[in-house]
Amino acid sequence: MKKLLAGIVAVAAIVLGVTLPSSPAAAASLVEVTGFGTNPTGLKMHLYVPDKLATNPALLVAVHYCTGNGPAFYSGTEFATLANQYGFIVIYPSAVRSGNCYDVSSASALTHNGNSDPVGIVSMVKYVQSHYGTDVNRTFVTGASSGGMMTNVLLGDYPDVFAAGAAFMGVPFGCFAASAGDPTNPANQAGWNSTCSAGQSIKTPAEWGDLVRGAYPGYTGKRPRMQLFHGATDTTLAYPNFGEEIKQWTNVLGVSQTPVLTDTPQSGWTRTRYGSNTVQAPVEGISVAGVGHSLPLSGQAKLAISFFGLDTTSPTTPPTTTPTTTPTTTPTTTPTTAPTTVAPTGACKVVNAVSAWNTGLTNNVTITNTGSSAVSGWKLAFALPSGQTITNGWNATYSPTSGQVTATNVSYNPSIAPGASVTIGYQATHTGNNGAPTGFALNGSTCTTA
Repeated sequence: MKKLLAGIVAVAAIVLGVTLPSSPAAAASLVEVTGFGTNPTGLKMHLYVPDKLATNPALLVAVHYCTGNGPAFYSGTEFATLANQYGFIVIYPSAVRSGNCYDVSSASALTHNGNSDPVGIVSMVKYVQSHYGTDVNRTFVTGASSGGMMTNVLLGDYPDVFAAGAAFMGVPFGCFAASAGDPTNPANQAGWNSTCSAGQSIKTPAEWGDLVRGAYPGYTGKRPRMQLFHGATDTTLAYPNFGEEIKQWTNVLGVSQTPVLTDTPQSGWTRTRYGSNTVQAPVEGISVAGVGHSLPLSGQAKLAISFFGLDTTSPTTPPTTTPTTTPTTTPTTTPTTAPTTVAPTGACKVVNAVSAWNTGLTNNVTITNTGSSAVSGWKLAFALPSGQTITNGWNATYSPTSGQVTATNVSYNPSIAPGASVTIGYQATHTGNNGAPTGFALNGSTCTTA
């Protein structure tokens, strides 16, 4: 009789087009779910439920890149392994249109309760929340490339659904928006935006923030936190998009664009935190030197899980708004006790590597100690060309942001040994002069330039 009933249930599931929730004994495999709710663009849904779930488990949506799909993102990333370790559930959506890219450009996609891909993904979320009793206050989203762009879109469209996001190689919310008057896209549908992809969509923080706020008019609740990853040599979704995302989400969350922490979690990775120096800061950015459009790298999924707070035995949901009190953690500036060794005149060399576009640029500055003694507690002074203003930087703090600027070492690079080099960098806007800075001096001593 039990076998007969099981057979009847299975047949009914097939007829209705519904994949039933997996039993705990068979949970640790990727399962396709159909009939999960409103799905205007026909997205597919795959679900991973680990054998051992945490009490009141959290939920993560992991969104694939163009040409990919949910199963490929499942097998090619570390999120399922981390789900096994920490007991959260993962949804892997799949886009089905040509190229398997998500719609991050149409008016429907950029609107709360619109009529495109975000609606289908949120239906998947609500299905899992209902069937598995997940904690609705701990729902998160991450994604790479097209999925990174969708992460930005979902946080803008549904701040009432997601507590935080981690976007790998994405662009700001609204950056890919199709123009209603665009002759190449008269239907204002999902498509490629070359201006944005090239890193040439530059706006003020308030302009970017208004795009997010306009997606859900009248919403006054908490806003999701955001973590951003980008390769510094990305040419598919160019690196300036990283700085624009930081401008957008610091504005949305009401925190300063000046980082309270700059460090290196791994060689070549520069991390900046905004709003508070905590693992679950309002906004966090991780820039990866020498890497193009190939994230996430090994270990970066773990950073995302930590940012979400999913790697604790008793997860807590940190505030997602501007802290009401001043963070007690001291920003990482030059240590006050560090000795300062003045380099002899001409005992330093500076090499600039400027990459410019129409209204902005990045510059990586390599400082070499050509002297015979270490330089500790260093400061590099230089003159920024007229019309340039630094908007963010890495591996140093910069003050002021225009004119005669001083770059000061941070906690992890306070000393430059004889013959050694340190590379710092910044992103800046310009009004036509995209030249390199001049007049470099290390701790008061003039440097040569190459």
